[in-house]
Amino acid sequence: MTMPFYVAPEQFMKDKADFARKNIARGRPLVGTVYDRGVLICGENSSRSLHKVSEIYDRIAFAGVGKYNEFDQLRVSGVQAADLRGYQFSREDVDARSLANLYARYMGNVFTHEMKPLEVEILVAEVGPRAGEDQLFHILYDGTVVDEERFTALGGESDAISDRMERAFRAGWPLPEALTASVAALGGGRPIGPGELEVAVLERSNGRRAFRRIVGPEIAALLGRPEEKGAGAEAPAEGTPAEGTPAEATAAEATPAEATPAEQAPADGDEA
Repeated sequence: MTMPFYVAPEQFMKDKADFARKNIARGRPLVGTVYDRGVLICGENSSRSLHKVSEIYDRIAFAGVGKYNEFDQLRVSGVQAADLRGYQFSREDVDARSLANLYARYMGNVFTHEMKPLEVEILVAEVGPRAGEDQLFHILYDGTVVDEERFTALGGESDAISDRMERAFRAGWPLPEALTASVAALGGGRPIGPGELEVAVLERSNGRRAFRRIVGPEIAALLGRPEEKGAGAEAPAEGTPAEGTPAEATAAEATPAEATPAEQAPADGDEA
């Protein structure tokens, strides 16, 4: 009878943690921070259909980094759990803390009992009724919950991004300043264009549905950058003189010269 291969529990857990951290670090990072009117979530994402940041419930947002199909399944589960709790009890009973605990239990069980852990880190954010009551819960791959008060960074180079945010953070800063600092922290000296960003906010002034996406020209305006022009700019209409071209020259080019009699008559050997 052969003996099963033995691996010490400490080594087994360490290998799974290293595996999860390595694969999460391959993903593009994400930053969540509070500002004067709510919560800002900003991440690198050039896709317009695969979102890393989404709404969970009235005043709650979800963000994830790592393996897309895994954190999207967590997002869907969170929406269903929040909707069910709000239907059974009250909409006010749905909060970020209960969702974070639900996620932590599930991710912890997968990390402990399954062969492969989830290759994701997620953020559950809730905007409070007043400044200073916003909540940011950062849940790691092993189910560890980190309650952040000012900002948090997820994904690759999260420690370096947190250091940059620590130097730039200012309590009560407005949205343009918070977004500019978040983009600078994500880039670390590398320029990131508005088209490469996914930005969303939870704003107290939005009423019951606090979640709002910021896209396109609004991102460029908040960053103080000119709007990026698309490649499909409209060409001038046919016959319209190009900029800097005299109208007389254009008219002359558009009018064919009269053909000479020699040109009008077919040459010998040509078909008439």
